[in-house]
Amino acid sequence: MDGARRRSGIVSRGTRVYLRTLQPEDLDHLSGWAEDPYIDRMVGSEFLNAYKAVYDKDPSFYDAILLDTTQVVLIVEANRGWDKPIGLARLFNIHLLEGYCFLEVMLTDSKAIRRGFGVEAGKLISYYGVDVLGLRRIEAKVYEYNRLSANSLRRNGFQQEGLLRKAGYQDGRYWDVLVFGILKDEIDEQRRKDKPYLPLADAEWDALDAS
Repeated sequence: MDGARRRSGIVSRGTRVYLRTLQPEDLDHLSGWAEDPYIDRMVGSEFLNAYKAVYDKDPSFYDAILLDTTQVVLIVEANRGWDKPIGLARLFNIHLLEGYCFLEVMLTDSKAIRRGFGVEAGKLISYYGVDVLGLRRIEAKVYEYNRLSANSLRRNGFQQEGLLRKAGYQDGRYWDVLVFGILKDEIDEQRRKDKPYLPLADAEWDALDAS
């Protein structure tokens, strides 16, 4: 997928990353991510597991996601210097009437870790949830050993609200799962500290590419 194609369907952009809609060509990336043992251990994504085990990596998965009103799936791209997506962010189990959902952010490129990309991706999709979907609350769950994800949530204003004892299973044993949550007012407070902005115009993209 060329650069122009990957810059289509942009939903939100920050200083480090931008979020774009899922495209059919992204299924190739999902196939690799679904087989990555590190991603499975750190995230345990039901989304990737469904693509691999339920759909057997069939292309019909793409249409199923587009028709699923209970989730929003966005691809994470770094603004500069990367020739492929660096991860995925999604809101799922969306309950519009009650105004809440769950959040999942995964970085799939080891070189992208500890650079603030995951933190910013989480912020951008949270803003999307509040502004576009009208959410009032977002929840997230993290394995007890995934300190990077737990710290990313805390940096975005999420509060740990509980602990599910031995609710996760990885590496042949059961682990505690940490439960985090954030409310709309708290998201708005985080927003006042940040300056995410709208997609760049084509001329601005060309200027970045040429620099």
